[in-house]
Amino acid sequence: MLIKDPKALPDRWGKRPSDRTVGELLSAGVIALDKPRGPTSHQVTAWARDALHVDKIGHGGTLDPYVSGILPICTGKAVRLTDLVLSSNKEYVCIMRLHGDVPEKKVREVIGNFVGKIYQLPPVRSSVKRQLRIRNVSSIDILDIQGRDVLFRISCDAGTYVRRICSDIGEALGCGASMTELRRPRSGMMEEKDSATLQDLRDAYILWQQNGREEWLRSLIRPMECLVEPLPKIIVKATAVDAICHGADLNIQGIHMLDDDIRKNALVALMTARGELVAIGKMIMSSQKIMSTDKGKAVDVDRVLMEPGHYPRMWHYSTDLDDIVIDQ
Repeated sequence: MLIKDPKALPDRWGKRPSDRTVGELLSAGVIALDKPRGPTSHQVTAWARDALHVDKIGHGGTLDPYVSGILPICTGKAVRLTDLVLSSNKEYVCIMRLHGDVPEKKVREVIGNFVGKIYQLPPVRSSVKRQLRIRNVSSIDILDIQGRDVLFRISCDAGTYVRRICSDIGEALGCGASMTELRRPRSGMMEEKDSATLQDLRDAYILWQQNGREEWLRSLIRPMECLVEPLPKIIVKATAVDAICHGADLNIQGIHMLDDDIRKNALVALMTARGELVAIGKMIMSSQKIMSTDKGKAVDVDRVLMEPGHYPRMWHYSTDLDDIVIDQ
């Protein structure tokens, strides 16, 4: 990272996300839930809420009832970050059934043409407006072909309709095709190898409450900071953290370090030196501009995730400047 102020006060406050208690994780955590086929995403989220006894919970990225796989569940303050999950790329494993006999070589050739930018019109029964839109398909790997059944893995943008891709492939082959089964093994950074079932959540919570054994439940809940891993980061000085928690934007004087090559208007995560998420904001200027100047507003804070008082107050309100001033 670029060091803006090498003389910043050492961070003696706060707590690393890995050191949080289970209760603190439940108040701002993320779970990679392995949703079964049958119930809706809303129903599964309600069951997770009851199993964990939390008041605030939400899911990122709806899965249809007949689809299984990773459904990110956010608890407490992490619910405010579900839009980051919704916009992350996804991976699916699909079984497509062709409506006619087609040579395997042609099937592989046509499917390969669907990698890259594609146009899609959402289905009639969808929760979004039906208008033509562009989605990017990173890769399609054919895992097996048996007769008219084609098993493939696809990595794609959020909001890509795999069912629509299957029907488009069938149209391109001239025989028609339909999706018969779909599973999502990955959503953003969350993979099925690290997932938990509803029964896991229930049993792990009971084991924690009744026996005081927290290891299992702790392994299932990630700190909310994992949701901002794809975003560029700015390390905020300890002297500026509480000011941001009280609604101040981030000025250049409050920056300790920052990632290189952050563009103007980019969404950025404001972090402490201990790895705690303070807020999400939009860059007012680029990294290069920040490194070349000493005054001005660097980040327009959009939402604050850290509670005031977590770090000591090292700022005062100036009536002359009509702004918050950081005490150096």
